[in-house]
Amino acid sequence: MRASWRPETGEHPAAPPPPKAKSLPRRIIGTYGWRIYALPVLLALTVLTVFDLSGGDPADEGVRASATVPRDPDVHGKAMETPIVTENPAEPIKLDIPTAKLPKGGDFTRGGKGTWHVVPGKSKRVGSGGRLYKYVVEVEDGIDPGSYGGDQAYAKTVEATLADPRSWTYDGTVSFQRINDPAAADFAVSLTTPETNHRPDVCGYTIKFEASCWRSDIGKVVINLARWVRGAKAFSGDLGLYRQYAINHEVGHALGIGHVGCAKDGALAPVMMQQTFGVANNYVAKLNRVNPSEHHTVPKDGKVCKPNAWPNPRP
Repeated sequence: MRASWRPETGEHPAAPPPPKAKSLPRRIIGTYGWRIYALPVLLALTVLTVFDLSGGDPADEGVRASATVPRDPDVHGKAMETPIVTENPAEPIKLDIPTAKLPKGGDFTRGGKGTWHVVPGKSKRVGSGGRLYKYVVEVEDGIDPGSYGGDQAYAKTVEATLADPRSWTYDGTVSFQRINDPAAADFAVSLTTPETNHRPDVCGYTIKFEASCWRSDIGKVVINLARWVRGAKAFSGDLGLYRQYAINHEVGHALGIGHVGCAKDGALAPVMMQQTFGVANNYVAKLNRVNPSEHHTVPKDGKVCKPNAWPNPRP
């Protein structure tokens, strides 16, 4: 107890004698009690736990580490099994060889009913001016929608392509607007089966490879379903780019523009080049020999371009 100040005497009382010192073990036991006996047990358990988690013998560490199986969070913690297949990365196709054959790929309807239905939908005018071209989007009756993703998917691709500033509206010469009324449209963008496409009153089949066309007397930009599903070899599997090319190329014909060849070796191909068949002038010129109106369209000069989908291929 602290000594009390005695104001009447001005002195502190004498301090009591110090308590007798305890030995160190007794002091520890007095402080921690029974817990001091539990400490060695806890220490032993800790050592055993660490030893078990480390995998036991340090000599086994390399073996255990190498045997670790990676886990994929998408399989809910289950260990990944040995893969059944592996990826086969795409390689660019040689562009100076025959490339007109239809690539391998998904199934599609070979022949439809030869009639078309309008896919409902309309848009605002796109383009800064010039002549306004109104169009409808059509799909041939009798096509399995599973092969092309359905009417709306096709229509959205058409509309988005023609509204893109890289398409024909880039210089203000023309504008586009999607409408619902075929009678008021300047043309239809019509997804069509190969058998209907080959008919003489549609695209014909002069060059014996699948292709799309513009048929002015029926007012249709005819998009070949086979190509829509599988694309073209020159595009090296880039189906989206090919579809944009097919739309821009055939709509270009509806605007009155004809075929051209590769103008500069190694450059992007003009969108009005027959890229469905290839981007090598020599090869495309060879195919055009069967069509008198195309004899001099593409020169046989050895130039080879790169595939391109746009009239205005700029960012």
